[in-house]
Amino acid sequence: MLWELFATFLMIGFVSVGGGYSMIPVIEHEAISRGWMNAESFSDMIAVAGASPGPIATNTAIMVGYEADGWLGAAVSAIAMTLPSLLIVIVVGLLFAKFHHHPTVESAFYGLRPIVAALILYAAYRMLMTGGAAFAFDWKTACFLAIFAGAFLALMRYRVHPLAVIAVSGLVGVALYA
Repeated sequence: MLWELFATFLMIGFVSVGGGYSMIPVIEHEAISRGWMNAESFSDMIAVAGASPGPIATNTAIMVGYEADGWLGAAVSAIAMTLPSLLIVIVVGLLFAKFHHHPTVESAFYGLRPIVAALILYAAYRMLMTGGAAFAFDWKTACFLAIFAGAFLALMRYRVHPLAVIAVSGLVGVALYA
């Protein structure tokens, strides 16, 4: 089990283009298809991972590892998930300083931006679908959409600090769903 966790999260760590949110669908697929957890547990875990300090993909890997094989699974998953970043940042940092103005490098970055946006939107879509909000319109769905709209408005229109939006959204969720 530990080797499977290490290999899975090492692979995910090496392909983590666009940050943690873009890797949520990949982690979800691996965790569910390998039987480490079900879709509902994964969705709940993403909410906790997103509200916790640190990168969401690493937080998620740690929680999946813990669910699969306890504290040792969590440690192995964390190491496997962060090791590629460390190695890649060292190599890319050395190369980027030398080649960042090269036309091919600039073109590659322009090509990666749309896929990163698509992966993030897909992660949001999966969270919506797993929560059931897309299939049944009831009071929970209305509250879900109201919290989403309020958070989006606070962030975009009023430039409220994201931590304040997270805290208020969590408190509203407790008030509404508890």
